[in-house]
Amino acid sequence: MKSEHNSTDFFRPRLQGWGLLTAAGAVAGAASVLGFFGPLHWLFDLCSHFRVQYFLGLGGVALLLLIPRQRKSAALFGALAAANLAVILPLYIGRPAAPNFTGPPLRALLANVESSNPHKDRVAAVLRQHNPDIIVLEEVNSAWLSALRPALVDYKYALTDPRDDNFGIALFSKFPFAHAQMLYIGDAEVPSILAEIETRQGTCTLLATHPLPPAGRDYTRLRNDQLAQVPRWVRRATSPLLLLGDLNVSPWCPSFRRLLREADLRDSAQGLGVCPTWPSFNLLLRIPLDHCLYSAGLAIVNRQTGPDVGSDHLPVIVDFVLAPEGRSAVH
Repeated sequence: MKSEHNSTDFFRPRLQGWGLLTAAGAVAGAASVLGFFGPLHWLFDLCSHFRVQYFLGLGGVALLLLIPRQRKSAALFGALAAANLAVILPLYIGRPAAPNFTGPPLRALLANVESSNPHKDRVAAVLRQHNPDIIVLEEVNSAWLSALRPALVDYKYALTDPRDDNFGIALFSKFPFAHAQMLYIGDAEVPSILAEIETRQGTCTLLATHPLPPAGRDYTRLRNDQLAQVPRWVRRATSPLLLLGDLNVSPWCPSFRRLLREADLRDSAQGLGVCPTWPSFNLLLRIPLDHCLYSAGLAIVNRQTGPDVGSDHLPVIVDFVLAPEGRSAVH
């Protein structure tokens, strides 16, 4: 008896339509769960950074699966979406009260310019537009410093370490340094900067750092080690401290939460939400990797994400004041 089935049916994909949607939801759901186990493996750590994408994707899958009345699958994906939302929501609450202060606040700007970025004019334009008092640039090399020199004429105080390996770093200030030094925190042999800056409101400490990206087991270990050693330098500060850097970590990663806890630092994005900065060229995948953290004795007046400057990172701009109790040593 001859089969009436077309021979091509055998090769037809079994997962079509709603099945493909369910499979996509299963992959996103598994990744979101693995992200909670970041300390166990560097791949799990990578999964921890995309909470917003998991929430939106899983929530969308749950709603769509209600159309064919796949209620159990919809409920499962809805629960996973809710779990990710529960991780995200704390960033939107707990904004500190606006500080009482007189006079203009201080302004700091952080920009990972990306070494290979040809749009140096865009970075210069942002520096002129926002006119920060303190600038931290990361991934700078000698060509970057030369190109930006006209935009930096008002910054008489600087400490720079230009490098061609994507880990050059530079600090520019309109105010004098009481002390400034290059640091090598951890074993990655990438430079950080620690400086005491004598601002018009008093002395504050600036720590700028740029750990390795979590591209593999060894890099993840070195990144985590650098972040774990930062609190030791924070505790040495004798004035209120501002930490700026592309930390290559999102707020949902255990190493970031450990840094806040052990260094007793606050996140300037608290109460503002996610504030994504990387990758600048893909809004759907963008996550917050560039951070401004601060200690007691400082108050954040405003924080904003800067415009696209051609880098894969967006700048971060913060206005801050030294709180009255912070205009003397707080540690």
